[in-house]
Amino acid sequence: MDINLARTFLEIVETRSFLRAAERLHVTQTSVSARVRTLEELLGRKLFVRNKAGAVLTPAGEQFLPHATTLLQVWERARHQVAVPAGRRAVLAVGCEISLWDPLLLQWLLWMRAAAPHLAIRTEVGFPQDLLAKVAAGVLDLAIVYAPQQRPGLQVELLIAEKLVMVTTSRRSRAPRPTDYVYVDWGPEFAVQHALAFPELSNAGVTAGLGPLGREYLLAAGGTGYFRLDVVRSHLESGHLHRVPGAPEFLYPAYAVYAAGADPKLVNPALAGFRQVAHPRPQTSTNAAPRDKKASR
Repeated sequence: MDINLARTFLEIVETRSFLRAAERLHVTQTSVSARVRTLEELLGRKLFVRNKAGAVLTPAGEQFLPHATTLLQVWERARHQVAVPAGRRAVLAVGCEISLWDPLLLQWLLWMRAAAPHLAIRTEVGFPQDLLAKVAAGVLDLAIVYAPQQRPGLQVELLIAEKLVMVTTSRRSRAPRPTDYVYVDWGPEFAVQHALAFPELSNAGVTAGLGPLGREYLLAAGGTGYFRLDVVRSHLESGHLHRVPGAPEFLYPAYAVYAAGADPKLVNPALAGFRQVAHPRPQTSTNAAPRDKKASR
């Protein structure tokens, strides 16, 4: 079967629209309709019902969904393995949400270099929905995201019970003012909680879409804002930043997401690395990082 048929099917399921699927696949809506007809002829069953609400799966479509996901995942894994660089045994593709990559992804890469040198690693930083779609499609083996939506065929594991704390460059204990407040967009859930706790800060002087950008601006220009505790910990210890007494804390956990049928030889070392850098333990004198037993033979 043409792999594009399965890819088109999954895009329609994701967007619930033939038109939006065509836009995301960069083809015409006529091409999408033709692919669906071909797929339905191959399977001998109607897969979608189209109405005002969009494209809805039929019972046969529901049954085909996990198989289409598996087909695409197997194809993507095969495509990656054919392109394995010389001296490596496999390619591991990992994605991380924009707000979570710093410093987690760099620390993980350094850990993997020592612990799993047999793996070639491809990383990308992006938005959660795009990353989850790529995990479901097999383009990524694993993704680190905040508050992932449950999707068929994906496993979700809590990685970091992170929290957002209010910090300031001022040594004086005072309520934050809109003029020197840096609002970082930590997502819709944070926005709702923040608005309830600080309605007076709805018109902040500066809004940053990226945590690292907001942090560096705060350190350079001064002010107050919410940031991940692990990221600002060193600045708190050095005295460049200070916790605002009595300010509420907001949970900001990170989750590892991977396909239920993912290759354990790829996913297990990746998860071990993320667990280690997220919760570092004292190093022993025998080895700095655990090795995969099969890989070390």
